[in-house]
Amino acid sequence: MATMLEQDSMIQAAVAEFREEGGITKRVLDRVPGDKLTWKPHEKSMSLGQLALHVATVPGSLASILQQDTFDAAQASFVPPQPKNREEIFAAYDQSLRDAEQFLSALTPQRASGIWHLRKGDKELFSRPRIEVVRSIMLNHWYHHRGQLSVYLRLLEVPVPVIYGRSADEDPFA
Repeated sequence: MATMLEQDSMIQAAVAEFREEGGITKRVLDRVPGDKLTWKPHEKSMSLGQLALHVATVPGSLASILQQDTFDAAQASFVPPQPKNREEIFAAYDQSLRDAEQFLSALTPQRASGIWHLRKGDKELFSRPRIEVVRSIMLNHWYHHRGQLSVYLRLLEVPVPVIYGRSADEDPFA
């Protein structure tokens, strides 16, 4: 088990990473074309709008879920709604960032090291320290879907912004 000092360091690292990644995510969301929100690359895929809204809301949704000690996935819907317009996506993104920032900034080492449980009905899927769930689900899950969103943009021939380093459309080193 990590010491309180190590837990505090992990919290501060997560806050710093979250703030930096928030700006990167905003660059990707800014490219989402409002006239293509219902477009899907495949019948099994989320629409562009659903995926963009999911990317916008992941941090805040997870902040809410992680304030509890247990989350029952059987009680949740994991299908994002279809947004009506880009403004709805950006409003959700702004609120999500505020909620996640508030949660992360208030996280104490004791709370961060506390065990968080994911259940599906009576079955426990996993139990981990809360800070590990911040890392794996709040942050890594967010990046995963942001990557999907960048592929949607490429398929729609929308210039993909710089995420890390350069993209085929932008080179900050040029």
